[in-house]
Amino acid sequence: MQIIEDRRALHRIPELDRSLPKTMEYLRKALEGLNCQVFSPMESALCAWFDFGSDHAIAFRSDADALPIEEQTRLPFASCHPGRMHACGHDGHMAMLLELARRLSEKSRLPHNVLLIFQPAEETTGGAQSICATGIFKKYRVEAIFGIHLWPGLEEGKVFSRREEMMSRSCEVKVDIYGKPAHIARSEEGIDAMAAGIAFYRKVTAMEGALPKKAFRLLKFGLFQSGTVCNAISGHTHMEGSLRTFQDDVFYSLRAGIISVGKQVEASTGCTVSIYMNEGYPAVMNPGRLYDKMRSIVSFEELEKPSMITEDFSWYQKTIPGLFFFLGTGDTPALHSDDFNFNEDILEKGAGFFEEIAEAYR
Repeated sequence: MQIIEDRRALHRIPELDRSLPKTMEYLRKALEGLNCQVFSPMESALCAWFDFGSDHAIAFRSDADALPIEEQTRLPFASCHPGRMHACGHDGHMAMLLELARRLSEKSRLPHNVLLIFQPAEETTGGAQSICATGIFKKYRVEAIFGIHLWPGLEEGKVFSRREEMMSRSCEVKVDIYGKPAHIARSEEGIDAMAAGIAFYRKVTAMEGALPKKAFRLLKFGLFQSGTVCNAISGHTHMEGSLRTFQDDVFYSLRAGIISVGKQVEASTGCTVSIYMNEGYPAVMNPGRLYDKMRSIVSFEELEKPSMITEDFSWYQKTIPGLFFFLGTGDTPALHSDDFNFNEDILEKGAGFFEEIAEAYR
């Protein structure tokens, strides 16, 4: 099947971030023989425009970049690029969109035009935001966009989604606490950055835990480093964690709380506290109106709870209404693992689901 051939060919040539020359070349060659206009709205991105004579359009998106991971699958079509791997399913996403392109090319009529988008840098700097900045949605009068992601742990071959909260906003939290080192025998001469770090950690995690359970959020630290030797008071503590939320008010409330805790620890310990937090990707929020509309015309499963993983599809949703879906891969290795693989038969399910949307959307 061509869709499987596409997946395997793309799997062999994983590329990173915004440098995707072989990937773009493959996609372009696959699309140029079809009944569509192929163009590049920006570097390492490709679009296919199917004009059915309508005054409006819908769009479908696939990410195209890979991860800096050494593949361990031992597949006969494993990565030919050392240290790089399609470990997040983007090869499958591209194959599904290419199959949709072939099916669209054979249609003589649809109630709208269709724009297909292959974008870079989902794993790094948010290529979706750059795509939005090109103005293609306004130029082509796109009124809705749809995306799908392969998803381990969900029933194989079934499509899932949910209203509103779908995938979380993410923010890196980095904390440096500076005290004054001293020999443990003269600890009164030092200012203990380790004790200050522990106090900071306890206060911050207590603040997150006090929020209502219905407010989906996560604030955890995975790195805590302090001190140099066993018989000296620590002069420096370094912590790194992640803040993940859906609602903006919860996000900015927790950010403000983290800063407030830092000032409290400074005042109570005499240490200096430096905090860095980035903006990260927005949350993927499926708008209720579009969700209800699609629920009535295409069939998919209801996702019980949102994912705390991030996705830059959210930038599209900041520009136009958009719905994001998961395509279950069943009991497979986790995304981003060096042995990630899946049953390729499910790709037909994903392409077919996109085709249903293209035909049913009004």
